[in-house]
Amino acid sequence: MAKHQAIRFEVEGRGEVSALLERPENARQLLVLAHGAGAGMTHPFMERLSSELASVGIATLRYQFPYMEERRRIPDAPAVLLPVVRAAVRAASQAAPDLPLFAGGKSMGGRMTSQAAAERPLEGVRGLIFFGFPLHPPNRPGTTRAEHLRKVTVPMLFLQGTRDTFADLKLLRPICTELGAQATLHIVKDADHSFHAPKRAGKTDSQVLRELVETVSSWAEKISEKP
Repeated sequence: MAKHQAIRFEVEGRGEVSALLERPENARQLLVLAHGAGAGMTHPFMERLSSELASVGIATLRYQFPYMEERRRIPDAPAVLLPVVRAAVRAASQAAPDLPLFAGGKSMGGRMTSQAAAERPLEGVRGLIFFGFPLHPPNRPGTTRAEHLRKVTVPMLFLQGTRDTFADLKLLRPICTELGAQATLHIVKDADHSFHAPKRAGKTDSQVLRELVETVSSWAEKISEKP
């Protein structure tokens, strides 16, 4: 059974934002989990993802970016978002100092986490996890959003669906290859950017979600074992 705790943490110059800590009794890692551009930390996908991660021993700290906290539709600029990522990591390390720390998020949340880590290492974070890295706008292939990744100094796990219009796998695969041992790419067959698979694929969204969390768990265990 996971314990749920609502907390708030301070972001320099922006006041406080909300967060939710979900920690199972058998927690082995803690993932600082940022939401995507169009939905906050209580979106059904974020709720289900956190619950499934808890079932495999991964605690999560979900948190809000200021624009979502203030119920604005348009995301804040990176200059606002990146300090929030850093503040969330600090809040997570204080909430569970005994657990190995990871950070990442859904779509934009993952990209902002990687940009913060590229700017300077996120203290205590052992690896980054991207649930649908938004390599480019839908159906507008490009790679400029990945240029900062070579500056990230910790391992990265990319979880991408084959039907994700935000990341052409023909572009993402060579990027991960170039990053070498720092990058692991796990491709989810038939899943889109929301990790939904059509009925004809013969798999349910629950099965896709289970594939995601089992992949995260296996990868995080290997990273946690490293000195």
